[in-house]
Amino acid sequence: MEALKNHDLVEGYNFTEILFEKRPCINKNGTPVDGLYNAWIILNNPKQYNSYTTKAVKEIIMAFGEASNDRSVVAVVFTAVGDKAFCTGGNTKEYAEYYSGNPQEYSQYMRLFNDMVSAILKCEKPVVCRVNGMRIGGGQEIGMAADFTVASDMARFGQAGPKHGSAAIGGATDFLHLYVGVERAMASLTLCEPWTAHQALHLGLITDIAPVLKVDGKFIPNPLVVLDKYADEWGKPIFGTMKTGEELAKAKELMSKAEIDLSKLDEAVNKLIAKLLHTFPNCTNKTLTEVRKKKLEHWDMNKESSREWLALNMMTEAKAGFRAFNFGPKDDREVDFVKLRLLLAQGKEWDEDMHRAISPQFKTENA
Repeated sequence: MEALKNHDLVEGYNFTEILFEKRPCINKNGTPVDGLYNAWIILNNPKQYNSYTTKAVKEIIMAFGEASNDRSVVAVVFTAVGDKAFCTGGNTKEYAEYYSGNPQEYSQYMRLFNDMVSAILKCEKPVVCRVNGMRIGGGQEIGMAADFTVASDMARFGQAGPKHGSAAIGGATDFLHLYVGVERAMASLTLCEPWTAHQALHLGLITDIAPVLKVDGKFIPNPLVVLDKYADEWGKPIFGTMKTGEELAKAKELMSKAEIDLSKLDEAVNKLIAKLLHTFPNCTNKTLTEVRKKKLEHWDMNKESSREWLALNMMTEAKAGFRAFNFGPKDDREVDFVKLRLLLAQGKEWDEDMHRAISPQFKTENA
């Protein structure tokens, strides 16, 4: 038999910003299948909540290509190091210190970002997003490009754009309404109020959740959220929302005694892939392709115009928002939105004086 050809763009690439691993595919009985694997693409920037740098974006593209081409890979697990975050989006330090005020550079970066999302959507293997913590902003967008999501029940999901100078047009405005409907998507995309894992499961955003907290050696559900009732006295849904007041204080006290163990999350991911293992691969891939068309229809229509808008926005709101987040005090990382709106109502230009007037890092001189 003739030697098989290698279709990777770069053969034998050494990943440095992310981790790329082939782990044995686990069968329904819990044993590994000899010769079959799952490709684990792992974001590896835990100190910055697994935000992706420019180089990491390039490596994610190559990793999905390699996983897609590998004949022995059953599925791709897209996840991250640690238990705090799957991904919080683009690296705000890089955004603030390099891309802010440089639309021509950010345009190049966004071309890479678009290619990353497309690489996920066009992967020839099922993609499972293993959410080990927060999935926010661009992290939510690349997560929604996956086919399935299995999450820690401590995870949170949402957007941050309008709070920090951007719009969620790296996929969220294209995908989110397909999961949860137009009005819920609109609220999430504009108000930037995150959903808990239980809310996300209830709304149909994700496939499954798993407990990750252990107290006295036993797994417990997320104690921070309301799980014992579905509505308040007026019928408003409260299941899965964050507790408040005394209940929240008690939950935090319980959490202080808990340890985090992601083994149930891994078990849930492996069980899902074991079910996929027992399907015809070509029929499964065709099904994925057909369902992904709904996402791709919106994504391919909008991604280039979105890229151009995002680049130009780096001269105004994004410049202000990312620099406020990066350089502002830890407890004050948003611009003064009211002052901004008042200045714009007066016809003020987006110049350096505007930035200094609204940004928290300049509050002392504005006082």
